[in-house]
Amino acid sequence: MLKTEERGTDLSLHLYRVFAKSFKSVNEHAVTGSKIQGFNPTAFAVLEVLYYKGPQPIQQIGAKLLLQSGNVTYVIDKLEAAGYLQRQPCPRDRRVIFAELTPKGNELMNKLYPEFSERIDYALSGLNQEEKQLMITLLKKMGREAEKLAPLARK
Repeated sequence: MLKTEERGTDLSLHLYRVFAKSFKSVNEHAVTGSKIQGFNPTAFAVLEVLYYKGPQPIQQIGAKLLLQSGNVTYVIDKLEAAGYLQRQPCPRDRRVIFAELTPKGNELMNKLYPEFSERIDYALSGLNQEEKQLMITLLKKMGREAEKLAPLARK
């Protein structure tokens, strides 16, 4: 018979696997959509963050997407060269550079975002509105707690 602590650990491991597999399945809808539109998933994710949240410090975009800063810089360079976004220095702190959509980028996202939204809605259609709200609440709680414990995990 397993000790209570071992059963808790087993349950945590099972939850982690289910969470990872579920994320992978849902994320495939987003990735497929971005590829159909001619973007790699990272480039579309950068555009989506800027479209949804507005201008962002470049350093924070990587953190929002869980990317290394070099990867973000490369993607931003490509999107800027294509005319979809521009860099703007922060007026209060010269060390901070914001990325923001250009009118061309906004026009593109106005066209693409409804389809992206529909793909995600379809991917999550197995849950009703109440279940989605519960998942949001529980995932936020899980993330906040894991974030608090992160310094302990690095030891």
